[in-house]
Amino acid sequence: MNAEQFRGKWTHFKGELKQKWGKFTDDDFKQIEGNYAKFIGKIQERYAGEKVELMKWADAWHEKPTPKAVAKKPR
Repeated sequence: MNAEQFRGKWTHFKGELKQKWGKFTDDDFKQIEGNYAKFIGKIQERYAGEKVELMKWADAWHEKPTPKAVAKKPR
């Protein structure tokens, strides 16, 4: 994943990140706000021992297709 991909999916990503990796705080999310370098720094700060596992999870999350909006059926 690159910085542009990260920024583009940040809003959806942070919700699942909080569920899976609960040590991130709301303040962390405000500080990161879609910045990949800051995200890496927070991983090191919160999950130094699990950094590789978290990064693999994040890459896998970004590889999955983005859910499409549900189309309304005509009446």
